[in-house]
Amino acid sequence: MHKDIRIGTLVQGANNPVEYIKQILPYGFESFSITFWQTLGGTDLKKLADELMPVINESDAVISSLGVFGNPLEEEENDIETLKAFEQAIDAAALFGTDIVSGFTGRLRGKAIDESIDQFQKIWSPLAERAQNNGVRIAFENCDMGGTWSSGDWNIAHNPTAWQMMFDAVPYDNLGLEWEPCHQMVSLIDPMPQLREWIDKIFHVHGKDATIHWDVIKKYGIHTAMHADIALPKSVQAAPPFAYHRTPGFGDSDWTAIISDLRAGGFTGSIDIEGWHDPVYNGELEMTGQVHALNYLKKCRGGEYIQNPVV
Repeated sequence: MHKDIRIGTLVQGANNPVEYIKQILPYGFESFSITFWQTLGGTDLKKLADELMPVINESDAVISSLGVFGNPLEEEENDIETLKAFEQAIDAAALFGTDIVSGFTGRLRGKAIDESIDQFQKIWSPLAERAQNNGVRIAFENCDMGGTWSSGDWNIAHNPTAWQMMFDAVPYDNLGLEWEPCHQMVSLIDPMPQLREWIDKIFHVHGKDATIHWDVIKKYGIHTAMHADIALPKSVQAAPPFAYHRTPGFGDSDWTAIISDLRAGGFTGSIDIEGWHDPVYNGELEMTGQVHALNYLKKCRGGEYIQNPVV
């Protein structure tokens, strides 16, 4: 009934998600991705499911995924907790009615992506098997977190070359991507051919867009000083940012084309809006922007479902 692709939003798992969801459910969100930063923050996932699922089950919404965003490839205290959080999320996913656990791959800090592949294989092979045994798919977000091929702190899953290396190293069918156009656009990658090529590996979609200022790129390039706090001579002006993360409906992407290609490629699941990034619709306008994005993405999905005539 048209909800083979649902439109929802991200919700912080450690910040009273039950009350938050109760307040925003009436706006028409169809799915919720429950996310955690590095650790579960003391959250008992079974207790959270016991409190949250009655609220979800009284609505037409679903929990689309559990997300853990940290660096499980390293061995600092938070990294070890991130790995434990992934294990717990995999084991608890069914309690939330979802089969997707998402997050960053992690990476060896300050090392090139190719130098992280052996550690990726070591950590993610048992996690992939654990997930497979629990009927869970793992979806890696395509965010570079400020990293490049040569160095970074959080994630290697931010370009197709890395994806191929990752999936070759850990060849499990239940390993895939949590994809969004924004992260590709700010790397000046056209997201549409990539979407069509990698559709079979896309398990979950973040609803986040980008605005690219090509005039800034043409004047300054992408490797210039872009921050006002950089020590520059008074006569030298730093370049403004050439890209902004945006809430869908305010950026450059054609979400009608994105959803059409998702559907044509056989994707079923959720597009969950990743808010709290838009430079304009933030603060007191955060939920205004998110609800606009919700309704905009529903329109891009095709509007209200209309049943075919029965002859």
